[in-house]
Amino acid sequence: MLIQDIKPAYLEPVPQSFAALMDLYEANYIRLRQLCPELGDLQGEYVSRVAGAMDLHLEVLEHTPYTSTARLTYLFEEPDGTRRSPDLLVRMFHDARQVEVLGRHCRPLDANITVEDLPRQRSLACKWRLNRFLFKWLGYSLRQGHRFHLPETDTPAAGLPLEIAP
Repeated sequence: MLIQDIKPAYLEPVPQSFAALMDLYEANYIRLRQLCPELGDLQGEYVSRVAGAMDLHLEVLEHTPYTSTARLTYLFEEPDGTRRSPDLLVRMFHDARQVEVLGRHCRPLDANITVEDLPRQRSLACKWRLNRFLFKWLGYSLRQGHRFHLPETDTPAAGLPLEIAP
């Protein structure tokens, strides 16, 4: 009997099931915790600077007893102002140990989907694409060496809070 390489479902380009989406949320939680171990304790805006890479910006927007909501982005200076791209709003569920991308819109899906399946399939496929992108982006950021730490951590120039004028 041949041994087949079994890949985790979240590495597939299309959603397999709701359970696979939950696995992807868990994988994103693990990666976000590697990028920002103390997310539940951070407040405000932070930037991670790595030589040879773009600055990665984190803005912690909200904490509740079971969740934290944050924005993860790059900032691009343009003639008409600053542009954020990608600009992802993410919610970390501390109790469930999952991370989900919030508040984005997706393009229509394949025309082979029936009308009855459309709302469920559109929602699953949209969440899959957004969260799979987050999975890949977090992995890329970690490989570059990005990290966010509390200000007391003596890691130079990594994830320091932005300076705010009094």
